[in-house]
Amino acid sequence: MAKEELLEIEGVIDEVLPDTRFRVTLENGVVVIAYAAGKMRKHHIRMIAGDKVSLEMSPYDLTKARITFRHKTTTGPAPAPRQNNYRR
Repeated sequence: MAKEELLEIEGVIDEVLPDTRFRVTLENGVVVIAYAAGKMRKHHIRMIAGDKVSLEMSPYDLTKARITFRHKTTTGPAPAPRQNNYRR
């Protein structure tokens, strides 16, 4: 039997829960519990409430999801360029 395709959807993190889990509101208003995917954990990607994320969901359980990508938000000014503090 073929494996079912995953549903890809976007949402916004509402609440950070213990054990790298998050309460996420999807585009359609549904609230799900999501966990960070393996690559997100491996590379220590930080996620906080208010971040926009991409999720994968199984068609068998629509209450749980996996966070696969955190979208960048440009909310503040760009950081100042670094200066070299050494002499030649």
